[in-house]
This record gives sequence, C-alpha cells and structure tokens, in this order.
Amino acid sequence: MKKEVILELFGKFEQACYIYNNIECWSARELQEILGYSRWENFLNALNKAKKSCENSDAVVSDHFRDIKKMIVLAKGAQREIDDIALTRYACYLIAQNGDSAKPAIAFAQTYFAVQTRKQEIIEQRLIDVERITAREKLSKSEKKLSGILYERGVDNTGFALIRSKGDQALFGGFSTGDMKKKLGVSSAKPLADFLPTLTIKAKDFANELTSHNVIDKDLLGQQSISKEHIDNNKAVRDILLQRGVKPEALPAAEDIKKLERRLENDGKEIVKTGKTRKK
Repeated sequence: MKKEVILELFGKFEQACYIYNNIECWSARELQEILGYSRWENFLNALNKAKKSCENSDAVVSDHFRDIKKMIVLAKGAQREIDDIALTRYACYLIAQNGDSAKPAIAFAQTYFAVQTRKQEIIEQRLIDVERITAREKLSKSEKKLSGILYERGVDNTGFALIRSKGDQALFGGFSTGDMKKKLGVSSAKPLADFLPTLTIKAKDFANELTSHNVIDKDLLGQQSISKEHIDNNKAVRDILLQRGVKPEALPAAEDIKKLERRLENDGKEIVKTGKTRKK
C-alpha cells in the first residue's frame, strides 16, 4: 500500500473518531463512507455479520454497537435526523475482519483497529508485515499449484524438490537453497522462504506462476523439460530484478514469518480480549 494512501486513510479514520459516553467510538455512517460502501443497506449487512462475530466471542453486542440518532445537514441549511450506530474499536475491528481485504480501505482498517495505539508509523509497519505474510501465503499456494500440475506430468515429490532447488539457484545467481540458508543464517530444517523479504517472496511466486502457465501452454512432460522451463523463468525474473538494481542474494534476511504471524495474531487476540472485558 502506497504511503500517500496510508496517510489519507489514517487521517480519515482519525477524524471520524469521537468520544461517546466516555468511550472512543466511530460513527457507522462515517465508517460506511470511508470503507467504500455506497449504500447504507449494504453496510448494514456487514454490521450484522460483525454483530454475529461479537456474539460468538461472548461479548455483549450492545456494548459495542450502540444505536443512536444523528443530525445531517440538507440543502439550504435544513437538518434531518437519521439512524446511526456508535461503534467501539472492537466493533470496527470485527467489521473490518468481515470485509474484503483486497480493498485498500478494508485492509487498512483491519490493521488500524487491531493495534492498541493509533500511531501512523506503527500502523504503517504492520501493513508492511501483513503484506509479507500475504505474499508468503500466496507463494505456498503457487508452489502447491505447481506441484499438482507437475505430478500430473510425471514428476514426483522428489523431482519437484529438485526442480524447485534449481529454480532457487537460478534466481539467486548460483547460490543453492542450502547456500542461501547459510548466507542468511537460517536453520537447515526451516523453509528459506520464511526468512526472505517480501520482494524475493513475490519474485519466487511470479516464477512459479510462469512455470505453471508455460508447462500447460507448451504441454511439457517429464522432469527434464519442466526443470529447464523453471530455471529459465527464474533467470528471467532475476534479470528483471538486476535491471532495477536488485540482487536477490544480496538482500538481508527478514524476520521469521512464523514469529511475525504470532505477533500479529496476538494483536487480534488483545482486541478480542478488550472487547470481552469492556464495561458498559
């Protein structure tokens, strides 16, 4: 997510926050607009899902979704009273979690309401961490997809492991998977991808997708021809990176993805805990 988008969304969420009955809240009407719901009726569906999640977590729904009235200004200064809902941070978190994270505003909200302190730099770092986790999950899926395609074309698990290793060697300029683990200080028992930066994870994923596509498109069969295809694709991805001044093997190791996942998961658990224990 671009920094200017983060700044814009941060400002919108901050401005929408207000104090209701001595509790930090957000207006459902304002949140609807920020999250990109064009109709109140559509947003009510998201609210109802969030209420159900709140109920399932043994929290009191009315503590976090408080029906209120709101005055809006019409043409020529006239005013009209409409229904609104005062949402606690926990309620907003549940709404965001039930939304489509592919939308920037939803993805931002999932982080904004998960962290306990609303500081831009903390939110920005968490979004970066979430992007890396998402990229790692996508890499796992592309590897599984490629493995399935190769199995149907005469390549067993051992063959797939060799093909993947040769792909790494092509991507990292001659460094094997084992070499890269030693270079980055990664245990031999742990996956290399769990310690790669986001850019390299995405590079590996792209090479996998190219191989999956071309194996089918070219109707490749057997380990030898498919291995050559995967090597060529990783070399092509490497060339793109080199043209932009990036050497994949020179990038430093990133934090263990498993530790990162646990830390972000704890953020969510803390919000849930706060939601359950909040007093009326």
